[in-house]
Amino acid sequence: MSEVLRLVDSAALGDLGRYAARARALDDQGAMRLQAGGGVLAAWVGVLQGSGILAEGTVLGLRTFGLDAPAECDVVVPLGAVTDRTSRHAGTAELPLPPTRAIAAWSAVTPPRSGWEAAGEVDADELAAAAREGLEEVTAAVRERGAAAGFVRDRVWGREVVPGLRSGGAFAAFSLGFLRPGSPVRVFRSNRWTRLTAPGGHVLMR
Repeated sequence: MSEVLRLVDSAALGDLGRYAARARALDDQGAMRLQAGGGVLAAWVGVLQGSGILAEGTVLGLRTFGLDAPAECDVVVPLGAVTDRTSRHAGTAELPLPPTRAIAAWSAVTPPRSGWEAAGEVDADELAAAAREGLEEVTAAVRERGAAAGFVRDRVWGREVVPGLRSGGAFAAFSLGFLRPGSPVRVFRSNRWTRLTAPGGHVLMR
């Protein structure tokens, strides 16, 4: 397994750091799955946890980065370790793999790599509006009910923005910085999975 990942340039390392920071803002104790194969690094984060045997309700974020040198790895590490290393190595293109491993239930849920079928488009502004509205509702519920607000959170992120597309996906795309104002977001489906492909990254929902 590669101990150091060499991205294509320092800008890519900076992008990875900002992505990890956004994910950490959602869950300070969260994790990132780093999957490198050949010349591509796939960086996964968990946004919403699923439930049950089929992990229904899972929402994941995904960004891919080009590698300057082929590498092989598949590790789950703390988000804090990623932000620390991208900060300390700013100006370079090197990411030393953190030695600490993290446990994340969502990392065992692997979306398909192929078999995706196009299912239309949705406007980025519509997704952003749904995310902001949902955040206001969840924030108000937490303020009023504290730990008992969990069922409100599940209801808010489980409702549909458009038919077949839950607002939890809008929340992930907005919070991770994937959306660009006025840009269409493509929708794909594969069995139980739905994928949003936006200018800044991908959201995968089950």
